[in-house]
Amino acid sequence: MSRTSTILGNTHLVVDTGVAQPPATTIVERKGLGHPDTLADHLAEELSRAYSRYTVERFGAVLHHNFDKLALLGGASEVRYGAGRMTAPVRVLVNGRAAPMCGGERIPIEEIVEAEVRAFFARRLPEVSDHLDITFNITSNSSPGAVLTSDEVPDRTRWFNPRSIEDLRERRVRLSNDTSLGTGWAPENVFESFVRELVDHFSGESDFTLSHAWCGSDVKLMGYWDGEQADVVLCVPQKSRLVASRAEYTRNTESVLAECHRLAGLRLPGAETRFRLNARDVPEKDELYLTYTGSSIESGDEGVVGRGNRVNGLITPLRPMNLEGANGKNPVYHVGKLYNIAARRLAERLHEATDGHAEVHLVSTTGQRLDQPWRVLVRLSSPDAEVDKVQALVAEAMDEFPALTHELVSDGIVLS
Repeated sequence: MSRTSTILGNTHLVVDTGVAQPPATTIVERKGLGHPDTLADHLAEELSRAYSRYTVERFGAVLHHNFDKLALLGGASEVRYGAGRMTAPVRVLVNGRAAPMCGGERIPIEEIVEAEVRAFFARRLPEVSDHLDITFNITSNSSPGAVLTSDEVPDRTRWFNPRSIEDLRERRVRLSNDTSLGTGWAPENVFESFVRELVDHFSGESDFTLSHAWCGSDVKLMGYWDGEQADVVLCVPQKSRLVASRAEYTRNTESVLAECHRLAGLRLPGAETRFRLNARDVPEKDELYLTYTGSSIESGDEGVVGRGNRVNGLITPLRPMNLEGANGKNPVYHVGKLYNIAARRLAERLHEATDGHAEVHLVSTTGQRLDQPWRVLVRLSSPDAEVDKVQALVAEAMDEFPALTHELVSDGIVLS
């Protein structure tokens, strides 16, 4: 392995080349679209996007906000073969901060949030959409640092109560909001890609779910792969009103397993793949993964931003990753969001450029320019990667933050 260390402006860039390729052994988890943690992640991001769009359209800038502490508290349900109902609502705790006005004009935060919450559940879990209890815990309190020394109001106190968008410091220079980091790597191995595809196949819209309406979306997979053999533990719920009996539930599980083996044959040809489905089921006692809505959020389970999939959509303990909850963060200067996206994209470009494994870590210092991280660590398996080209790709990625903000607000990026 060789190392090159360079100072670029205020950034200390370290490039390691010739590092070892990741081992074949893989442990990977993915939570599907109906998992409570995924629901919390995606809803928080929808709220950030809706608020950002409103303030851009009305005032010309994304105003200060963060919804990344959102939580979902599970309701209660009754489940019977061929029937079911909600008996207690799902509680949506909208925790965070948002500027309530700009230049004296009120921003209808609660109206925006409530409309988005109800629309989100109508799309994702329609059985829950009429059983929601929304609690607002949104403040506009200033971050630490506003020291009162005279009759003048510290600039910092105007960040969440701007007189106009000119009170937003990021209009002049984008500074990192926190000392944090972003992590990315590429490429995925064949098993990691298979896990992503399989979970999406059962939890999202696919030929299988369109033809098997009983298939719920609270899918979860844990997999182990040694390069030749795969062991998979998979949970796939069924919707009770569309399952008439225990025997029908059993036939449906057989359909899921058959589909698992079919996809494994396509994506992992020649590998021995074993599946365990709904391992907690006790059929003779009618203890089954049978739900009214297709998600455990209906019956006491909770979802919290940042506890689910990482920004790349996987949970990979044998790969580099960090614990940032990116969804719902401000898309202008929150490094916990922007650096994770940028690190992943940079790793993909470096992989394409070097035809080898690439790993990227972007580390910020609070108050330092967003486009000049405190530390950048690049690790490449290629022994002959050209460092000047690596530096150019790093610089290119750092120049893209304004465009990345626009992409997050305008088009949306699935972060988990």
